Amino acid sequence: MSEGIVVGSTDEIDEGSAKVVEPEESGFSEAIAVFHAETGCFFALNDMCTHEEASLAEGWIEGEQVECPLHSSSFSLRTGKVLCLPATVDTRTHKVEVRDGQIVLYPGTDADPDACAQ
Repeated sequence: MSEGIVVGSTDEIDEGSAKVVEPEESGFSEAIAVFHAETGCFFALNDMCTHEEASLAEGWIEGEQVECPLHSSSFSLRTGKVLCLPATVDTRTHKVEVRDGQIVLYPGTDADPDACAQ
């Protein structure tokens, strides 16, 4: 299991938006997007859409889904599963916790799909 890193406070990511954590900060091989879902939960996915190179952090969040801004593929923020074509490959999730108002990301550690970091 990777060591957790603080990527910001819960106040820094408004509901319905995301923050990109670059590999230099996380130590993970790819950029990770940390999302604040409309349900109040925080989730983290690999930032790049699996269909074409587009930042999921720049996509649209509805409930606990994110829609890619390029071709409208949708992914579950909980599981990383593809919900809408043209993407056919799921994306990776990363564990997130909230501690004392700080968002702690565990790059490379799969998220528990039943967890809701608030």
